[in-house]
Amino acid sequence: MASKRFTAKGVEHMKPDPDKRREVPDPALPGLYLIIQPSGAKSWALRYRHSGKPKKMTLGRWPVMGLDYARTAATEALQRLEDGTDPNNAGQAEKRAIAAASETFAKVVEDYSARHLAKLKSGAHVTRELQRHAVARFGHRQLGEITRRDVLDLLEEIAATGKLTTANRQRAYLGRLFAWALERDMIESSPVAGTKPVARERPRERVLSHDEVRWFWRACERIGPPFGPMARLLLLTGQRLGEVVGMTKGELRSDLWHLPAERTKNRRAHEVPLSPAALEVLAEAPRIANASGLVFSTTGVTPLSGYSRARDRIAVEMERLAASEVGEPVEILHWSFHDLRRTAATGMARLGIPVRTTEAVLNHVSGTGGGIVGVYQRHDFAVEKRRALEAWAGLVAEIVEGGGAAKVVGLEVKQ
Repeated sequence: MASKRFTAKGVEHMKPDPDKRREVPDPALPGLYLIIQPSGAKSWALRYRHSGKPKKMTLGRWPVMGLDYARTAATEALQRLEDGTDPNNAGQAEKRAIAAASETFAKVVEDYSARHLAKLKSGAHVTRELQRHAVARFGHRQLGEITRRDVLDLLEEIAATGKLTTANRQRAYLGRLFAWALERDMIESSPVAGTKPVARERPRERVLSHDEVRWFWRACERIGPPFGPMARLLLLTGQRLGEVVGMTKGELRSDLWHLPAERTKNRRAHEVPLSPAALEVLAEAPRIANASGLVFSTTGVTPLSGYSRARDRIAVEMERLAASEVGEPVEILHWSFHDLRRTAATGMARLGIPVRTTEAVLNHVSGTGGGIVGVYQRHDFAVEKRRALEAWAGLVAEIVEGGGAAKVVGLEVKQ
């Protein structure tokens, strides 16, 4: 129990317990507590008894509510208690007014992004998705006013556009956001609790056909840099979108691309042999001088963005090329940049490349490379990966230049 009188500076420097929530009583005012969450977030609460039952009243967050303001609010609540009124009921209007002034949904998302998401590798993506959907819808509203019906309406509207996976992801992002707010006594309950995913997701199986690979390659040539070369490199290397767009000059060492652990999804350093075709594509990408050495950038400050629009441009060009070749309109099923990774893996399988080598190319640690194999197998597959990627690049070239179905030639890889 604290023995010294609270001061604003003392409250500011109080440390959290990483394992549990702390409640520190104010020696100057019985019943007033400083609540300190394991995360370091602080708030004020008043504990009292009414009608023989223990009650708790959340007063506000620190530092939005300072020490003097907290004592004043607690004193006023205790005065209402003396008059026979439960201050938790009488103080609701005041609490809502305080929250409305400082806790709009947009402000909470901003705080959540800075304090939590910024520490995560996927944080920037989650922030963008919350801004794109939830903030656009609820941004001006008080956090505590958002109901389960509001959340369901948002998810159903997203799903109505055919983006079922996007709706499910938004639900997950909102669930974590409101859980974070609940932990900090910012809300009494989460409006996401009790909701279900909009639809059952099925693993994507989309793989581009040989015709589609040919149209894709030529469409990339038509739209040109920077997205054309970037998209071609995705197909040739089979690496993830974020890894390719974040490529820097410092990661390129002759014909080897070194991905440091902090840049990969599984946090394992990864080396990607670059085929002559991949090097040729890289040479097409215009370089903008920048301190980070980014290979794919239009600003010289940040990596490329606007992937959806770029994909749509390529898709439109693909259908134009297809219609010109076939002599009538051709509808091409929707594909994503991640499907290029699956297309590369499938192409290597058709070439007879062993699954373990393909997994090494993709930097997968599950499948045949998981479990005890992943622990004790330390062979880096450098030679095998190079042969596989060069064989895949050769097949792509044959598909593009052949103008029809390419002949799949098996690759004998020494083990």
